[in-house]
Amino acid sequence: MEFHVKSGTPEKQRTACLVVGVFLSRKLTEPARPIDKAAGGLLSNILRKGDLEGKAGQTLLLHTAPNLLCERILLVGCGKERKFDDTQFARVVDAATRALGKTGVTEFVSYLTELEVKGRDIGWKIAKAAEVTENAVYEFNQLKSKKDKDKKIIRKVTLSVPSRSDLTIGEHAVRIGQSIAKGMTLARNLGNLPGNICTPTYLANTAKKFDQEYGTKTKVLDESAMQKLGMGALLSVSRGSRQPARLIVCEYHGGNQDDAPVALVGKGLTFDAGGISIKPATAMDEMKYDMCGGASVLGAIKAIAEMKLPINVVGIIPSSENLPDGDANKPGDIVTSMAGITIEILNTDAEGRLILCDALSYAESFKPVVVVDIATLTGACVVALGDQASGLLGNSDGLCKELFNAGKISNDRAWQLPLWDGYQKQLDSNFADIANIGGRGAGTITAACFLSRFTKKMKWAHLDIAGTAWKTGKEKGATGRPVALLTHFLIHRCNGYKPAENT
Repeated sequence: MEFHVKSGTPEKQRTACLVVGVFLSRKLTEPARPIDKAAGGLLSNILRKGDLEGKAGQTLLLHTAPNLLCERILLVGCGKERKFDDTQFARVVDAATRALGKTGVTEFVSYLTELEVKGRDIGWKIAKAAEVTENAVYEFNQLKSKKDKDKKIIRKVTLSVPSRSDLTIGEHAVRIGQSIAKGMTLARNLGNLPGNICTPTYLANTAKKFDQEYGTKTKVLDESAMQKLGMGALLSVSRGSRQPARLIVCEYHGGNQDDAPVALVGKGLTFDAGGISIKPATAMDEMKYDMCGGASVLGAIKAIAEMKLPINVVGIIPSSENLPDGDANKPGDIVTSMAGITIEILNTDAEGRLILCDALSYAESFKPVVVVDIATLTGACVVALGDQASGLLGNSDGLCKELFNAGKISNDRAWQLPLWDGYQKQLDSNFADIANIGGRGAGTITAACFLSRFTKKMKWAHLDIAGTAWKTGKEKGATGRPVALLTHFLIHRCNGYKPAENT
């Protein structure tokens, strides 16, 4: 999709469609008023008749507009004006794009970016509009034998800024929004691929392609190399699978040579049947999404590489399958991690922490300034936070605050949970140093407590994305979260970075 930023009066725009907002109680937004005046009160008359109330997400497409150069006008409900915030803005942009996607429109000019959004400037609105618009038209149909070849596709979007002095800011912001969208698209594609295609080797090959495209440096450790490093926890999970495990290490060097990297560690379970502690058959197909933590790491690296972000990042993705087999982990087995900590496996379905703990130990060798792991780790997080926020825990309040604020800026929110020492005792084992589960209570917290045993020498935070990484039901599919959160976290660490001009 091609994006442009433009400053100009709405009633003079020559386009296939003008997009303007309407607040609740049928109130025209500021950009809609000159259109209404030029069209002889057309919009006011339609609203007066009750065709659109202005509820958030409502849309009404008008095909006839006298005295205007546009072919159509799309009215979009924005809800209550005094409550028009970042969440409503994203919802409205999404609704407008989806509505136009069902028409023959292939390009449009949007004035939604000129609406006042609480606490957000024009740069934020342009970046978010580009990101949301790209995500709204996303489709995963690459494995369908029949595709709709006649379907019209939106190819060009023009986003309006109030004045010409905002054009440079807008152009930079478009690049940020598009880069994040590209990263999210990659993460969604990987998540939506079935487990028979997206294997650990497939994930590794995806990362390797970054080397040619972006100049990253990718190393893939096979099971023999992991065995030499003593990664007994990770390798215990892959024993039940015919697909060999891989440890994917992708280094992005955008900062100074001597700058310590930010380490992102993503769980890459390409399919999780639960092992011997097998999951119920219902919705087990959704366990192909158990690699969305790893996918989000690749998505974030793609986003920052697109922007040429001046920072060093190392992405580490432990990848395996978790299946029942004669050689698979058994409840009661004890394995030894790379850190030398012995682990009693009480539940083989708590395998994510087993592959992550060795990856976190490996991350220590890069001497990272901070390390963040991302994982679809616990069903308990879905119970606690639903699909609105990712769980956030860590041993550094400063790092957790950074991630929390990045979630607010990106509208890809996280919520911090406590990591008090009192929870650690739930992981006590009679036979090993630590158990891999801590009972029914505080499941998200005890999972993070487990990981904290392997991060004592680093500033570390954990994002549990079990509730946010994918949608269930009719609209089942990967969401691309938390690529936006991670990208804004990295942007913030670059101290007010502005993306370089295209070369």
